[in-house]
Amino acid sequence: MNRHVIDTADARNLMVDGQLRPNKVTDPRVIGAMRSLPRERFLPPALAPLAYVDEDVRLANGRCLMEPMVLARLVQLADPQPDERVLVVGAGSGYGAAVIAATGARVVALEEDEDLLRLARGVLPALAPQVQIAVGPLAAGWRVGAPYDLIVIEGGFEQLPPAIPEQLRQDGGRLVGVRVVAGRVGQAVIGERGGHEPAVTSRPVFDCATPILPPMRYVPGFIF
Repeated sequence: MNRHVIDTADARNLMVDGQLRPNKVTDPRVIGAMRSLPRERFLPPALAPLAYVDEDVRLANGRCLMEPMVLARLVQLADPQPDERVLVVGAGSGYGAAVIAATGARVVALEEDEDLLRLARGVLPALAPQVQIAVGPLAAGWRVGAPYDLIVIEGGFEQLPPAIPEQLRQDGGRLVGVRVVAGRVGQAVIGERGGHEPAVTSRPVFDCATPILPPMRYVPGFIF
């Protein structure tokens, strides 16, 4: 039997039982997905040994593979439902999109970084073939598939580009991400679009930290 397979399966179980379950992750869909998806496949080979550490795995160009516990709680907060249309902004190599797709949602994974897209194209067709990969600027969202029932920002944001909430379904479209305010701990927030206007009313749910997506750093003049 392949010893590497045994080790990574054990590592996934340790991640779930040691990082997720003690930190309020209870959704069986999220737990099941993260027990089964080989997280190391979503990293460059040189970084694969870091796949199950309880922190962000830093990648090039200011990006990361989000800490398992933070991602799990964000997906649980988002509560994707079967057949809901979900846009993941800053999907990176596709791990978060694959976790969400395991809930039965229809997922579009938006990414602009070519190195991360190369990883996503190499792994998603085998492990989450239902995920659609979209290539384009993160700040523009992906209008082709709009409106979305749910948008997940897979990373931190200081400001939310206006194009993104505009792509939510009216009257109940949801948005989840990690809002970062200078000098403060990041907060996972959930927002809802209440009507024809693109404004999203948000509320903080739990404190967490994750690197800010480069296109979502603060520019004066816009407030979310």
